Amino acid sequence: MPNNDQKGPAPLEPFLDEPSPERFEAVLASISDGVFTVDKSWRITCFNRAAEEITGYKRIEVMGKPCHEVLRSNICLDACALRYTMDTGNPVASLVAQITASDGSSVPVSIATALFRDKRGEIIGGVESFRDLRQIESLRKQLEQDYKFEDIIAKSERMRGLLKILPTVAKSGSNILVCGESGTGKELIARAIHNLSKRSSGQFVAFNCANYPETLIEAELFGHKKGAFTGAARAREGLFSRADDGTLFLDEIGDLPPATQAKLLRVLQEKTFEPLGATQTKKTNARIVAATNRDLEKMVADGSFRRDLFYRINVIRLDLPPLRERTEDVPMLVKHFISKLAAVHDKYLEGLAPDAMRFLMGYSYPGNVRELENIVEHGYVLSPGPFISLAHLPARLRQTASEHADIESLADCERRILLEALRKNDFNRLAASRELGMHKSTFFRKIRRLKVKLPTRDGRASPTNETAE
Repeated sequence: MPNNDQKGPAPLEPFLDEPSPERFEAVLASISDGVFTVDKSWRITCFNRAAEEITGYKRIEVMGKPCHEVLRSNICLDACALRYTMDTGNPVASLVAQITASDGSSVPVSIATALFRDKRGEIIGGVESFRDLRQIESLRKQLEQDYKFEDIIAKSERMRGLLKILPTVAKSGSNILVCGESGTGKELIARAIHNLSKRSSGQFVAFNCANYPETLIEAELFGHKKGAFTGAARAREGLFSRADDGTLFLDEIGDLPPATQAKLLRVLQEKTFEPLGATQTKKTNARIVAATNRDLEKMVADGSFRRDLFYRINVIRLDLPPLRERTEDVPMLVKHFISKLAAVHDKYLEGLAPDAMRFLMGYSYPGNVRELENIVEHGYVLSPGPFISLAHLPARLRQTASEHADIESLADCERRILLEALRKNDFNRLAASRELGMHKSTFFRKIRRLKVKLPTRDGRASPTNETAE
């Protein structure tokens, strides 16, 4: 279906009237967009010079071949733009798709289609033009790279500040405690720490302390000898052994039972442990990265978590903000999740429709980033394309939207985010723009466009007597 949001080549509808074939060929050769025509059997009848340059195919190679065998676009089979135009008579403009060049590389293009008529106005085939978007895509990726770290997508100032110190923290070798609500990406942070550390050649081993009964946790962590307990038919290596010279990620460490807390403390202090049923001590050089969504300080105070263990794991603490406190990251996260889904599904979607984006920008995300990913996957599966609308989101969210029909518009959401940043920085506009990772001119332009009212002082202790109305 047409997408009018992006600029692209204008639809072509040529008439073979008075101009000679030579003149027609000369005109096509002068066009910087790739152009090809097909007959009613979908065989290529014309292929201009720009099409040769973009695809890597020579005209002589493709003439008479079915167009889908040459372009091998991601929309050829299920959503062919040229077939849509031939079937309905409606042109398509500025549809973004991917074609495959002769060397097998994927080329992003903007497509326009039209009917191909003879001098009597009768349809004899179709014409498609396509504009090479590789340079634009390269610039976009370069821009987005500033907001991507490993698999962590972050535009918010708070998250980017955390990611900025991550390489230094990773190389330190110290034990790390990652705190945050469920679904905020604590394991992603732990994996990034491992990959950035000197231990990256070792194993990254993840263990969720809340998923195992107390009787099995020690066997999983430290291993056991044959016959150490009922059911131990053979010896088994523990996670500390597997993570030796690597990283052991202990998720939900607040759920460790007291007896295991004491044994873990000994490992951290002495770098030694005994497998269950063993008499000999083993050494370990595993680094501990622990994570929790619980208030460990409160647990220390009420005696349910050992104070000495807390200080051992809390050498460096990283606090991950919930998604509701960094909603400016939502659009980039959505795009990232759609790209991941497109890689494993034979389906291409442009993104979110305005009603869906408006809702997701105002949603509170009790399940954080993990919940957003599930929401996007639900919409991706149900949407026929090219956009995911509110109707494709989970029913529980649609119910929430209907119950809150007064949900703020996208402009209201932007205005709220700007005001929050301004208030946080005492209405210093430069500081607020830096916190949002936004260029100052873009920030000032948004203030004017959204009619954000400013106080008579701007946070620099000098009266400005301004309002951005």
